[in-house]
Amino acid sequence: MTFEAWLTLFTVIVTIVILVRDIVPPAVAVLGANVLLLILGITTTGEALSGFANPAPITVAALFIVARGVEKTGALQPLIRGSLGNGKSVRGGLGRLLLPTAAASAVLNNTPIVAMLAPQVADWAEKRDRSPSWYLIPLSFATILGGTITVIGTSTNLVVSGLLEAHGMAPIGMFEISLIGIPVTLLGIGILVLAAPNLLPDRRRARRHLQEEIREFAYQAIVEEGGSLDGVSVEEGGLRHLQGVFLVEIDRRGETIAPATPTTLLRGNDRLTFAGRLDMIRDLQTMPGLASTEEKHTTAFNGTEHAFFEAAVSGASGLVGRTLKESDFRQRYQAAVLAIHRAGVRVNEKLGSVKLKEGDTLLLISDRGFADRWRDHRDFLLVSRSGGTPPAHPRQAVVAMVVTIGMVAIAGLGIMPILHAALIGALLMVLTGVIGAAEARSAVDMDVIILIAAAFGIGAAIESSGLAGLIGLGMVTGVSNLGPFAVLLAVTLATVALTELITNNAAAVLIFPIAIASAQAVGADPRPFAIAVAVAASASFLTPIGYQTNTMVYGLGGYRFGDYARLGLPLTLLVILTILLVVPRVWPF
Repeated sequence: MTFEAWLTLFTVIVTIVILVRDIVPPAVAVLGANVLLLILGITTTGEALSGFANPAPITVAALFIVARGVEKTGALQPLIRGSLGNGKSVRGGLGRLLLPTAAASAVLNNTPIVAMLAPQVADWAEKRDRSPSWYLIPLSFATILGGTITVIGTSTNLVVSGLLEAHGMAPIGMFEISLIGIPVTLLGIGILVLAAPNLLPDRRRARRHLQEEIREFAYQAIVEEGGSLDGVSVEEGGLRHLQGVFLVEIDRRGETIAPATPTTLLRGNDRLTFAGRLDMIRDLQTMPGLASTEEKHTTAFNGTEHAFFEAAVSGASGLVGRTLKESDFRQRYQAAVLAIHRAGVRVNEKLGSVKLKEGDTLLLISDRGFADRWRDHRDFLLVSRSGGTPPAHPRQAVVAMVVTIGMVAIAGLGIMPILHAALIGALLMVLTGVIGAAEARSAVDMDVIILIAAAFGIGAAIESSGLAGLIGLGMVTGVSNLGPFAVLLAVTLATVALTELITNNAAAVLIFPIAIASAQAVGADPRPFAIAVAVAASASFLTPIGYQTNTMVYGLGGYRFGDYARLGLPLTLLVILTILLVVPRVWPF
């Protein structure tokens, strides 16, 4: 094993550890590893930057814009509302929901699909006294399954297609991967429909917990005229850093001030609403300048200028690892956090001292424009307003769907390459006014684009250093008596395991050169191994952090960490079994 191979192996291991421990955002970790390998001389400048010239990241960026246009116009909403039905049969509702969702995910990025549909599905379920937890994990899993149907269904497919092209092989055709994606999706949806009501427990979403527990921590008090709090700011009055409770809003002669900032001046007869733990309310009852109203409310917020929101913290957010106080949350977002839900339950600690984690759901109150300001921001995976989503734009919805269908048809019929079709689709979304130029820029998740492009450099290092050949030879030697089929199994299992630990795109790029080297070692065609990597890298069903859409529904469905494996294990086994049965027959060794 050469010195360069050892350096590359060490760099890859450190990168995986950083990604698993979420020390820095994935894009930073992968880009940093790419730069290090370049500096060490493992890769050339051309190899390190090869991903930035590859069609894959540009195609993914264009598809983000197309998907944003469909999401904004609500083009899929009528279809989903009609599919859900009256809710009398859980399995019937699941079947009607998951089939069109998977079909949409075959041509659109699944993240905006889940962002658009998950809050609606949760509201629909609660209005019919159904547990949202029976629907939201299946919704996420269906979009993952649907992404395997076409090459544009998920960025991972495009990454593997770009890697094939970079290695002098034909890219994956628009519907080539459908030969395995369709059976995986149909069988997977069958498992979801049959098993979800039995395997998923009855959980409640975070907002339901808040509504049911609000009487436990709602307290109102009046500022006494001429008292010690009359005319001073919230901070000066000692109401900024209370133990276990905090000031949510101020009612001043019918005018609601929410959130109350540290500099907000208090006036006599102001009605203050506090939220927090009931056992801490006694501190407020003895505070000079406050007079208790002696009222308990099942709902503490009645203003017309503000609303409840649920916001799921993204792994790429600067909030991760910091407290609300450290991030100056109220000032930065103009919102007050009422509660933090983690693993389906409310965190019963002082909110300002809780270090936030990826997937935490923040229950907050803000002005009605909060969702519009922060929906596309990297800090939040999902922003959902209580009470549903705004109505769709019918005319623009038609334009968005026509553009999307046209893009798929052009690429599918081979009229032009997928990259060209995607760029035209993105351009038309802007030119027709479906989305503005600023919205198009914000729709592109640059972390994903940088991660994909930078990961190509690491893949090149694994190959050029000889590491891929060595690992491939070792893998082949261990199963040499069993032939290519055993190697295919080993590659598939390695990809499935890695994609649960790091992002699916990074997993695909790291395993790809090893899969190609393994195929060459047994004298097999590399293509079936590449297809297996693409499908297996998308099979992230076991944890809420394995795939972005899984994290998005984590708090919304009130889930616990282990809920995902209950339903995800059968799907993972299905994907592995289908790869082993279908790939060798459709793409012979």
